[in-house]
Amino acid sequence: MHLLNLGILAHVDAGKTSLTERLLHSVGVIDEIGRVDDGNTQTDTLALERRRGITIKSAVVSFAIDDVTVNLIDTPGHPDFIAEVERVLGVLDGAVLVVSAVEGVQAQTRVLMRTLQRLRIPTLVFVNKIDRRGAGYEGVLRAISERLTPAAVPMGTAAGLGTPGAHFVPGLGPAALDVLADHDDDLLSAYVEGTVCDARLRAALADGTRQALVHPVFFGSAVTGAGVGELIGGIKELLPAAGGDPDGPLSGTVFKVERGPAGEKVAYARMFSGTLRTRDRISFADAREDGRITAISVFDHGTDVRRDTVPAGRIARLRGLADIRIGDSLGEPRKAYGHFFAPPTLETVVVPGPGTDGRALHLALTQLAEQDPLIGLRHDEVRRETSVSLYGEVQKEVIQATLADEFGLDVTFRETTPLCIERPAGTGAAVEFIKKDANPFLATVGLRVDPASPGTGVGFRLEVELGSMPYAFFKAVEDTVRDTLGQGLHGWQVTDCTVTMTHRGYWPRQSHSHQGFDKSMSSTGADFRGLTPLVLVEALRRAGTRVYEPMHRFRVEAPADTLGALLPVLAAVRAVPQTTETRSETCVLEGVVPADRVNELEQRLPGLTRGEGELESAFDHYAPVTQGTLPRRPRTDNNPLNRKEYLLNVTRRVGG
Repeated sequence: MHLLNLGILAHVDAGKTSLTERLLHSVGVIDEIGRVDDGNTQTDTLALERRRGITIKSAVVSFAIDDVTVNLIDTPGHPDFIAEVERVLGVLDGAVLVVSAVEGVQAQTRVLMRTLQRLRIPTLVFVNKIDRRGAGYEGVLRAISERLTPAAVPMGTAAGLGTPGAHFVPGLGPAALDVLADHDDDLLSAYVEGTVCDARLRAALADGTRQALVHPVFFGSAVTGAGVGELIGGIKELLPAAGGDPDGPLSGTVFKVERGPAGEKVAYARMFSGTLRTRDRISFADAREDGRITAISVFDHGTDVRRDTVPAGRIARLRGLADIRIGDSLGEPRKAYGHFFAPPTLETVVVPGPGTDGRALHLALTQLAEQDPLIGLRHDEVRRETSVSLYGEVQKEVIQATLADEFGLDVTFRETTPLCIERPAGTGAAVEFIKKDANPFLATVGLRVDPASPGTGVGFRLEVELGSMPYAFFKAVEDTVRDTLGQGLHGWQVTDCTVTMTHRGYWPRQSHSHQGFDKSMSSTGADFRGLTPLVLVEALRRAGTRVYEPMHRFRVEAPADTLGALLPVLAAVRAVPQTTETRSETCVLEGVVPADRVNELEQRLPGLTRGEGELESAFDHYAPVTQGTLPRRPRTDNNPLNRKEYLLNVTRRVGG
């Protein structure tokens, strides 16, 4: 028996959860199919998911197809919960991408397919809802080939479209041979010689699918079950088994963390190598932490069961790792955990309602952030405020409902604002010497800030010898530089720069005769941590910084006769169309729009286009803010921009 970790992905409302229910029913895991509308599905277990009829958290359920054990992961479809999808992708052996036969290829479908292709995850396409009025076949296939992948292999045809009797007629036609021959030279030769048999064609299909070169396309209906049997056969025959040596070095990845009934952390992990056992003490987070496994459960026939071990290839729920976080590696790191999707570009302040305890809210938000590492929290102790970063307005509504349902906390939010960044405009340098120029710290620090290429982040270099003072002092400077750059001259994170340490100095450890260490005459790490922000912000002042706002690349497809009404609205939301194309009765506009105006455009588009307009958007780049007043963000630190205020807050040794 071999294992397969399978993801189900789709644009929201394409029928992903309904397909999961049908699959579980078809293989005998459940006796009755749940309905999203009725709130009784297997994988949408959160009360909020059942109430809203959407998937918010990924869920795992296991079943068997003959000798294949499948761990099926149902993921959210709404773009506001893309972080959930991101975490699942790194543990998949294969995927099923669901497309609606009525709506066709949608914005999120394209985003997901591009990512699946970039990661080379073998993917089957299931075109759902062929029984619905308006369902298409030729048009949907054409859209898949044009907008998703030219390597689409139709696995048959659909008959009776738009009726309850709609069904899938399996069979590889000439189009399949054309696609497969483009990726298989031996098959192309056999095609030219006229010696292609069905077995050879199926073998080429399986090989191309497992290499993520081609994508088989099935048609069917999750509601009626049409085509689902053929899809199950494709999952078994075309997707690769989970790899990994159970006797190799221990290596796994945590892709989900939740809280158990007693508040303990439960980690969902995919094992890529080795075998993990109960009571094993393991390292995680790239060996920065360790812990002992107290309990293991694996997924089996629709439920999870306790086991003493979990071998390579399997997904398990692990208890005992109190400090575990999403994205942590278990044992030997398999690869650096990277983000496949853009980080959040919006932010809002959480406002506690009447009677809501601030400490309880802080704890609840911290627990939510543990479950979603792309949601960043920012605490302002001075104003007693907490900000949370977001992908969109729906996510804000879900956070509000989750705080109410799970923690009993009533909150509202301030207006959503864009998360800007700052970049140095030029080069700036500053230095402060021990006991000179009103420097109250027993440290000398000199820093230079230089601009770097966009996307490179923050680099730290030395122009002084590493051995010229204790390493702990250099480390204190570097760590403080990175912390301080979290808030630039305008309050935004400073990035894409190189900070170079140009001067250093310290007073070595001093002590009086027959007495202990004299802190007043000896440098400590606190001196370097205290002085570095003052030097760094002065270097930033001399370099200057520019504020950049997040921009999305958008694509609007709408009836051509609505273009006249659409263009003024695009201008009103500061969208800049860069290309306009007319296809028959449809126009396609592509360009850029500020991230904080995307929601407004989404809301206005249906009314402008008779409900026929389609908007696709995704983060693209940061652009300089050139209009109006530069946006500022309130500081949450000790404000090194104001030297007197900073020194009063940081140290009692205030120089005059």
